[in-house]
Amino acid sequence: MKRRDFLTKLPAFAALPFAINGVCMNVLADTLSPLQRLAAGCPNDRVLIILQLHGGNDGLNMLLPISDYDTYYNLRANIAISDKGPRSFIKLDNTLANPNQIGLHPDMVGVKSMYDQGMVRLIQGVSYANQDQSHFRGRDILFMGGGANDYPTSGWAGRYFADYYAPGVYPEDFPNTSMPDPLALEFTSDLSLVFHQDHNIPTSIAIDDPTSFFNLVDTLPGYEDKPGVDPRGVPPTGLANSPYGKEMSWILNLEEKSDEYHSRILQVYNKGKQTDPNISYPLTYPLLAPTKQLQNPLSSRLKIIANMIQGGSKTKIYLIRMGGFDTHAQQVEATDSSMGSHAALMYHISSAMRAFQDDLKARSIDDRVITMTTSEFGRRIYANGSYGTDHGLGAPMMLFGKGVVPGLSGTNPDLTQDNVAMQFDYRQIYASILKDWMCADPVKVDDEFGILWGDYPGRGVTLPIINNNLVTNVNDFVRDRFYMNNCYPNPASNHTDISFYLNTSCNVTLTLHDNTGKLVKTIVSKNYPIGENKISVDLRDVSAGAYFYQIETSYFKDAKKLIIQK
Repeated sequence: MKRRDFLTKLPAFAALPFAINGVCMNVLADTLSPLQRLAAGCPNDRVLIILQLHGGNDGLNMLLPISDYDTYYNLRANIAISDKGPRSFIKLDNTLANPNQIGLHPDMVGVKSMYDQGMVRLIQGVSYANQDQSHFRGRDILFMGGGANDYPTSGWAGRYFADYYAPGVYPEDFPNTSMPDPLALEFTSDLSLVFHQDHNIPTSIAIDDPTSFFNLVDTLPGYEDKPGVDPRGVPPTGLANSPYGKEMSWILNLEEKSDEYHSRILQVYNKGKQTDPNISYPLTYPLLAPTKQLQNPLSSRLKIIANMIQGGSKTKIYLIRMGGFDTHAQQVEATDSSMGSHAALMYHISSAMRAFQDDLKARSIDDRVITMTTSEFGRRIYANGSYGTDHGLGAPMMLFGKGVVPGLSGTNPDLTQDNVAMQFDYRQIYASILKDWMCADPVKVDDEFGILWGDYPGRGVTLPIINNNLVTNVNDFVRDRFYMNNCYPNPASNHTDISFYLNTSCNVTLTLHDNTGKLVKTIVSKNYPIGENKISVDLRDVSAGAYFYQIETSYFKDAKKLIIQK
């Protein structure tokens, strides 16, 4: 492939959703640095996905504090989710203590099912001290990994990469056989501060999708290479060390890296495109009229990530930005508070993440990926007069994946206050992910001016949110919420009672088998509600002997022994 006349096509780059260092163009390769060595040297193949909820998410209509529902309703009656009817909240977990009882937005069915399968961690009241509720400053702080009074020019992921990988000659020796891929990919229109480094190029590439990225780079008109001549050209000698010369060199190196990486990105993407035909990513929010349907902004990007991971990409961090969360007005529909723009956002997250987790499992890579949501702030506890909410403080975070410790951190907010108070500094969650999931040096994470900056509560102490025992922790979590008791009486003659507990309403099939496993009878097969359920089983038509009874649902399967005596 010929060298590209990169400068003649800068406008084309600017028109596409690729960008670098704040310049709206495709950040190509310089985005790789010695950092790339980071990924090569990591002792694992784990991946982090950052899902940025752009605008400030209303956590109270996402995780409803049903332990104090009346207060919640009175403070935001015009936007409150109902506790009755077909569009009422979904009760998350009957086993939680009363002060922690949570209701999910009715469009978060997918999150509920993932929670019950042990793949979701919810963290209440995430914030940082002295928050000023500014979108721009708030996002900068979350991305730089510091506090309200810190102003570093790099991001926490950029510092993680720079620290985790051995230094090398950059950008000349990247890509290489150990690290052929970008260290980070962003599905955004520009590069985020989170991947910036001090005095160096950011460690991410911004793309829309691999095919359009490839086509853009591949169709640029090129120079004819001439022996002994740099086909990219060079700035005047007197300007070589000037700001102009440095910027020109950066752009020219960017062009070269674009050439080197665009084929690799498309290659791994195409290699991983074999998918289970039964896995379907949601395309729209289905509860609106066809003429008003809202496209799901996550599905295509999550599927691209699944393809790339399966295709062999060694990229460590992906970032997806999802807008629409600055809901000052019309957060809900005036005639139905369970509907509206925020409802669609909740559905998009919940349904796309459900499909993504199913897709990862079908590809046998679900133990490698964790997804983390983040938003610059939450919303006020009380609603405004425009069927919306104004800028607030604390907000919940969600972690998805087989690698999380399932359950809940924190408790419901104090609704007597104007704002949701901080229970966890956001850097506590980042520190836990960096140390326990991304294998970062704990000393470097905890150093005040290392990967995470500033003084904050719990410095150096990880939260129990990363699952280092992928089987036991999840199984224990599910068994605490779905189980079958021993039948009584046992031994039995004419009848016995079988009881079971469900943390969500679901279809239950109970069967009786002889000691060879042959089906003797189907006792029941129907939907049962949340809570304790008991069934009286008629055994008068069953001969004496040793049997076992089996329960099967979409969440668990179990069998126990039964002796019948006549």
